[in-house]
Amino acid sequence: MVWKPNVTVAAVVERNGAFLFVEETADGALVLNQPAGHLDEGESLLDAVVRETLEETAWHFEPEALLGVYRWSHPAKGITYLRFAFIGRAVKQEPGAALDDGIVRALWLTPDEIRRERHRHRSPQVERCIEDYLAGQRYPLALIKDLNLSVRAS
Repeated sequence: MVWKPNVTVAAVVERNGAFLFVEETADGALVLNQPAGHLDEGESLLDAVVRETLEETAWHFEPEALLGVYRWSHPAKGITYLRFAFIGRAVKQEPGAALDDGIVRALWLTPDEIRRERHRHRSPQVERCIEDYLAGQRYPLALIKDLNLSVRAS
């Protein structure tokens, strides 16, 4: 069997000192996470983060920068996650839109609220992304090269 990491994307959205989060059910617990999810086959990383944010929060997301790439191995499941976290803006909300299965609600949390709820974070990636954002970490989106999309466009 060939080992492969699970590729995920996450949106880090700050507005008026608060961050867009989701409260969701995972492994039988109510946890907090950035809007995030798995990359689908044939999908670009940017398309995936836009889609996941809309599906989980009913907010249209506009990526502006790459925050970072985070590798984490789940200690109980033996699954490795490779997370591409993007910084961007929530530009428009779809009031009344149905949220993805398992998502209880979208909410805005301050950094202090996020830290106080550390015990409810879905993974250590959650707080690390916030801390990196607050430290000013940013990379241009041009760093992401999707060769499959480039080939189709030419």
